Amino acid sequence: MKKKYTVTDRLITKITGWISVIIVVALSIWGIFTLWGYYNYEQTNDAQVQEYVNPVISRAGGFIVAVKFDENQVVKKGDTLLIIDNREYVLQQEQTEASIRRSAAQLAVLESNIHTMEQTAKAAQAQITATKAKVWKQQLDYDRYQQLYKEESATKQQLENIQATLDVNTSDYQSAQDNYGAAVSRIEDIRAEKAVVSAEITRQRALLDRHKLDVTYTVITASYDGRMGRRTVEVGQMIDAGETLAFIVNNETDKWVVANYKETQVARMHIGDSVKVTADAYPGQEFKGTIISLSPATGSAFSLLPPDNSTGNYVKIVQRVPVRIRIDGDRKDIDVLKVGMNVNVSVPKHQRHG
Repeated sequence: MKKKYTVTDRLITKITGWISVIIVVALSIWGIFTLWGYYNYEQTNDAQVQEYVNPVISRAGGFIVAVKFDENQVVKKGDTLLIIDNREYVLQQEQTEASIRRSAAQLAVLESNIHTMEQTAKAAQAQITATKAKVWKQQLDYDRYQQLYKEESATKQQLENIQATLDVNTSDYQSAQDNYGAAVSRIEDIRAEKAVVSAEITRQRALLDRHKLDVTYTVITASYDGRMGRRTVEVGQMIDAGETLAFIVNNETDKWVVANYKETQVARMHIGDSVKVTADAYPGQEFKGTIISLSPATGSAFSLLPPDNSTGNYVKIVQRVPVRIRIDGDRKDIDVLKVGMNVNVSVPKHQRHG
């Protein structure tokens, strides 16, 4: 018995045939493009956007009195981000300034003492000259009277009187010399003390500079143009020096992609090669890039516990080599790429190298 097909069956068959043809054509085109891409490009989707994300760290401890930024806010270099209570640091600065003034006054007193002792030394030196002249004259008189006494032209009492005067003048001469020596010694002592005070002033000035730095550390500013990230502080919070308070993304440096290529894919890659980058977030937008470096080691070599193949349980696994790629183009155009975004990277295999 001959089977009859209805109009509906023929229509369904025809539609199914056309759908099959379309699917086959689409798969063929997709396959051709895929093979063409694999032939001309080294591709990987193991790649992420990178940028310098630096922590905002306090160099001084204390209570936060003001927070001048919000998360995701754009900031300029020098903008105030946080203010810490600086009263303790200002008091330390004032104490050091007072110590410097006290040491400076002490130094002035020592200068005055040196001047006084120099005048005393001059007086002692003049006294030495005067008493030396007296000793010289008295010695001449004693020599004459001694000769007269031998000739019996002078009495023993006269000779003794002259000798007593000579002894007194000699004693005065020695005393004047001792006074001069003591004055000179005291001047040297004061100068040594002055050197100690001068060194202390130098130390205190260095300490003052440190306290001034501490005061400036209580105002935390943006080190460069950027965008603020996560904020972890609030007004009234007590923080310690070295504590991370927020994160800032640096807008003054390039964006780059770290693409982890298989070791079998990097043979034809060179610094300066052009690269195509597409982001998962913007599949219809293509970005241009340039290879700026290839890692000196595979990613596993930099891990906390690198694999040790000598332990006897070796299994060969294709390693990946990080390739650093700078994103080219205007900053406004590439700002849509955020740190950590996944991207697909294609490096042409056939590039000319000079």
